[in-house]
Formats: sequence, structure tokens, C-alpha cells
Amino acid sequence: MSELNVHEGHRGRIKERYMDEGLDNFADHEVIELLLFYSVPQRDTNALAHRMIKEFGTLHDLLEAHPRDIARRCKVSINSAILISLVAPLSRRYLKQKWGSRPVLNSSTIAGNYALSLFAGRIYECFYIICLDSQNRVNHAALVHEGTINEAPVYPRIIVETALRHKANSIILAHNHPGGSLKASGADIDVTRKICQAMKPISINVVDHIIVAGDRYTSFAEQGLLDSLII
Repeated sequence: MSELNVHEGHRGRIKERYMDEGLDNFADHEVIELLLFYSVPQRDTNALAHRMIKEFGTLHDLLEAHPRDIARRCKVSINSAILISLVAPLSRRYLKQKWGSRPVLNSSTIAGNYALSLFAGRIYECFYIICLDSQNRVNHAALVHEGTINEAPVYPRIIVETALRHKANSIILAHNHPGGSLKASGADIDVTRKICQAMKPISINVVDHIIVAGDRYTSFAEQGLLDSLII
């Protein structure tokens, strides 16, 4: 049997398995291998999939990497790199659209679950402002910063401008801790205080600050942290 036929047989079995079982029982490298079938014709992708995950450390980090970094570090075509890098942003778009265009965030639990959809798969710290109307419906969720929260001096001005642009009656702040800790840091509390102070003159309330870590979240409102910051 030729090498080509061996590869085709293996690919056929993997595809059939996916159609019968879904991805739940796939190993991480098998997920990447399945994707690579559509950009790497007539070549064994098993070893390549193992190597790509090893290069980035985890499937999560590989999927969140920039396509140019994937292509350079894994020695794959830009087509393969783009295909792999599409998974995480497509997942975020899917999760966001499941909520509909203007979900009502009238509790910390609902707001926390909405925030989880904004940060799905992200490995870098990001900061969102969620603008709400008078009925707590989402007018807009804006990504206002990427990077560490220690760079926060820009936040108050940008957040005031964003809230006014999207006609917010109130806002929810949300950012993630890629390292996995749900505890609010001193910097988290300090930037929240500054934003609350900046919003007060324009009569827009900060109703919560959600911190996301993986598939968990914590709420400033639920913990009573906001009360001491709104003066």
C-alpha cells in the first residue's frame, strides 16, 4: 500500500470519528491534525500537530497565537497558520452572538456569564467596557485596552469617551486574569476607583467590575467592593 493511501485512510478515519463522536474524545494534537487536513494535502500531519502544540506549550496558547508567529515558529504555510488562528476569534464571535444583539444584563450572574463570552480563549489581559441603556440592555461592548492593568492611566479618558459615544446610561467594567487568579489586585481596585470618579461628573454609573479567569468570574458588586469606591 502506498504512503499516500495510508495517509488518506488515516484522514478518513479521523473525519468519520469526528462526524460520529464530535471533538470531546479527541486528544489536543488530533484537533490540530484534523484542521491541518484542510491546508496540508498529501502529508502526515500527526507529527506536525504534536510539534506545533509543543512549540507553544498548550493547545490554548497555539490557538491564540498570531498567524505570523505560528507560521514562523512551526514552519508551516501562512494558510495553515491562518486556519489555526481563526478558531479562537470564531469561538468568541459564536459565544457573543448566542447572547443576541442586545442582551439584558440585570444581575451580576448574567453579567459575569456575558463577560466569559468576551474573554473566551484570550491569553493576554484585555479590558472591556460594556455600555448599558436605562433598561440594562447592552448598547455596545468595547475592547478598550490590551496589556497589563498597570498601564491604566489611559483608561478613564478612553472609557468616558466610549460611554458617551455609545449613549450609556450605566457601564460594566470587565477584564481578565490570564494567570488564573480571580482575586482583585491593588491595581484592579485603583483603576476601578479612578473610573468611578471620572464617570461621576457625567452621571454614568459603574454598576459592576467583572474579573474573568478561565471559565470563572468574580464580581465587584457581589463582593461589595464597589460601594467603597463610589464616593
